[in-house]
Amino acid sequence: MKPFLVPFLISILVLGCHSPESKNPNFILIMADDQGWGDVGYNGHPRLNTPNLDAMAQNGAVFSRFYSAGSVCSPTRASVMTGRHPSRMGICSANCGHVKDQEITLAEMVKEKGYRTGHFGKWHLGTLTRDVLDANRGGRKKNDMHYAPPWNHGFDVSFVTESKVPTWDPMITPNQNAEDVKASLKEGQHFGTYYWTGPGRQVTENLQGDDSRVIMDRVIPFVEESAAKGQAFLSVVWFHAPHLPVLTGEKYKSPYAHLSEGQQNYYGVISSLDEQVGRLRNKLKSLGIANNTLVFYTSDNGPETSLQVRDKNIPHGRAQGITKGLRGRKRSLHEGGIRVPGIVEWPGQIKAGIQIDTPCFTSDYFPTIAHILKIDLEKYQRPYDGENLVPYWKGQKQKRFQPLAFQFGKQFALIDNQHKMYGISDGSTQLFDLLNDPSEEKDLSKAEPILLKDLQSKYQDWNTSIQNSQLGKDY
Repeated sequence: MKPFLVPFLISILVLGCHSPESKNPNFILIMADDQGWGDVGYNGHPRLNTPNLDAMAQNGAVFSRFYSAGSVCSPTRASVMTGRHPSRMGICSANCGHVKDQEITLAEMVKEKGYRTGHFGKWHLGTLTRDVLDANRGGRKKNDMHYAPPWNHGFDVSFVTESKVPTWDPMITPNQNAEDVKASLKEGQHFGTYYWTGPGRQVTENLQGDDSRVIMDRVIPFVEESAAKGQAFLSVVWFHAPHLPVLTGEKYKSPYAHLSEGQQNYYGVISSLDEQVGRLRNKLKSLGIANNTLVFYTSDNGPETSLQVRDKNIPHGRAQGITKGLRGRKRSLHEGGIRVPGIVEWPGQIKAGIQIDTPCFTSDYFPTIAHILKIDLEKYQRPYDGENLVPYWKGQKQKRFQPLAFQFGKQFALIDNQHKMYGISDGSTQLFDLLNDPSEEKDLSKAEPILLKDLQSKYQDWNTSIQNSQLGKDY
């Protein structure tokens, strides 16, 4: 048991049997993997069909400037889980670090209020096994320090993989054409990654076909059981789609039969994900809990680029994601690498069809949920990088007081309400006006030296806080 949870034992015991009359809302956090800013129908994609995401956007609020806290997967996931920048806990990239025991996760926080918690899909915040070779790091003694499964971080129910799997027949190695398939793996044999539900519990049933459906087949029972108990729940649903290896079934490729093989698979994978989002939304309605459920949707970073043309801002092969003209892609702190789809739906609480133009990001989820549940984050005595989003969808606030800060490798960036500073630690620092130049084509650093200096100062203050966190001062 984590020491900081002891003060809450009494309240947890009291709230453990949550009454059916509870007014606390349910929370569902959905995340796609490598879905680009332009990879949704509601944002004007010329070919891709996402009717369920479009319906969600029409019935809720769309963020026109929503960002992933990282430009690759694990860092962004850490920001969702803690409300803090991943650098604070040593998660520098994919397969780097893990969510530490000293961190207070979203699941642990909501359990103070008697919530039932479930995590489904990709975890990527640590290894899931100590004794079985699994995925990138699991079961390898040198990585034992990174054992950090969701069941050790507040989740009652889990159905998770450590990292990526193929988007069709997730346990089976596909042809190399699906891309990002290790040369050491043989087509038709096990992919080397498992689904886990707890310590030593591998899943062997219902793992064929569409991976998004495989995941949702576990989410739906969790939602049904929680509703039957009258217990408020947190469900974190992190799809693998459309991360490479990308492949899908004929049902999902057929609407795109007139397009290239790569487009058929990529668009089909997102269409299948979209279908499962619709399935979940319909289930909430049929259970009569849609109006008391807040649903977030986003992606962990911008779109991937096929290995043979990496760092080019063009779709190729199976990596067909688009940034809708934004500069950069996955692994870049330019807009195309971190500006991602962002939707929030909460019928009766969020006015349908509104657009939020203020820059917001994945670190904001944690403090938003804390605010809704009337949990004072100051008691945790640590810095948070996100802020409460409720005033934005209520129209009470249009500008951020604190800018959004990013760092990845040698790159760093700071985004305020209008401008963005982007730099490389051993190179130049640039300044862009995102409202008038979202593609970051015109560097204003020489024309606006005072503004640039101000943003540099704010970044340095933030980075000093990050360095203190890395020294363990938050704990």
